[in-house]
Amino acid sequence: MSNLPKIAWIGLGIMGSPMSENLIKAGYQVTGFTLEQDKLDRLAAAGGAVAASIAEAVKDADVVITMVPASPQVEAISYGPDGILENAKSGALLIDMSSITPQTSVDLAKAAKAKGIRVLDAPVSGGEAGAIEAVLSIMVGGEQADFDTAKPILEALGKTIVLCGPPGSGQTVKAANQLIVAVNIQACAEAVVFLEKSGVDLTAALDVLGGGLAGSTVLTRKKDNFLNRDFKPGFRIDLHHKDMGIVTDAARNVGAALPVGAVVAQLVASLRAQGDGGLDHSALLRAVERLSGAQV
Repeated sequence: MSNLPKIAWIGLGIMGSPMSENLIKAGYQVTGFTLEQDKLDRLAAAGGAVAASIAEAVKDADVVITMVPASPQVEAISYGPDGILENAKSGALLIDMSSITPQTSVDLAKAAKAKGIRVLDAPVSGGEAGAIEAVLSIMVGGEQADFDTAKPILEALGKTIVLCGPPGSGQTVKAANQLIVAVNIQACAEAVVFLEKSGVDLTAALDVLGGGLAGSTVLTRKKDNFLNRDFKPGFRIDLHHKDMGIVTDAARNVGAALPVGAVVAQLVASLRAQGDGGLDHSALLRAVERLSGAQV
């Protein structure tokens, strides 16, 4: 019988499914719940157990991990008679890996403490590929002792795992991450259109750019998306739109000016308004092409 903690996993989307499967591969007993039956079937096929409700999933868990789209979903699964806080056992550790507002994480940690439940906010960066390969960057907010408890679990999911400060700190760092990623994708998209309109071999150009100071993880990960116009979602524009709202609002609250970030936030919003919200965020290229006169 394994001495590893029992894990409940809530939310089995593009990120949650491969992440939960990596825990199963690492030897953890994982019980999952999500709203889509096909996702539960996938977890079962990978060796996990499935639950019919949040309450059933979390009741015997030592650790509850959540990965859902935004603050409203985190609140919906955490609070109320059918939520995590009412049904998880006292002493359980709740690790929320969703990308939400820092204040939502602070409020959740406070409410959970009253129930004897410990909380870490632990959003991730690395996209679907990083989740599949278990090489995510994980930015954590919470107490040192709880981080130490969670570290072996998180090491099955990512490579760069850092405690950034008290509750909400992980989400603040994630907001900064999403700012950098969006601006980087926008810059790459503009470079792609500029290069193509100039008649340069795009593959050659991106190869050499990737080897110099202009190189980045974004360019490496998204190069094929740009070259092939393949915008199958690894991280949807809809979600990046939500994250840009988080970072611009949080920055306003602390008095930080984000002039470039504000422009890119509007470009992400406009792409979403044009019906491309379900595409990968590398589809910012489509917006630049439209602005440059291309029919896309």
